[in-house]
Amino acid sequence: MLPYRPYSFGMNSKTRSVSKGAEEARQQLPAILSAAESGCTTIITRHGRSVAAVVPASAVQRPPAISLLALAGTGRGMWGRGGARGIAKMRDEWNR
Repeated sequence: MLPYRPYSFGMNSKTRSVSKGAEEARQQLPAILSAAESGCTTIITRHGRSVAAVVPASAVQRPPAISLLALAGTGRGMWGRGGARGIAKMRDEWNR
């Protein structure tokens, strides 16, 4: 189980946690993924120290997608003054 923290009363008490060594985790990856799918968290350790956690995807909050429209533009000036020559030179590399 997860260690007690002062604010752990808000934690989901149904969450299970298992600890495995790195080599054991590598050998049992399909089982660890199945366990994460069913809500179990697996802590992966290396030489006794926690280095990673495999958690259910529902436990991770993803940031909202950022629009790429702000990056829209002509690209003019991106290659400097001799941009056309530079691009032509790169294209010619394939014709050698």
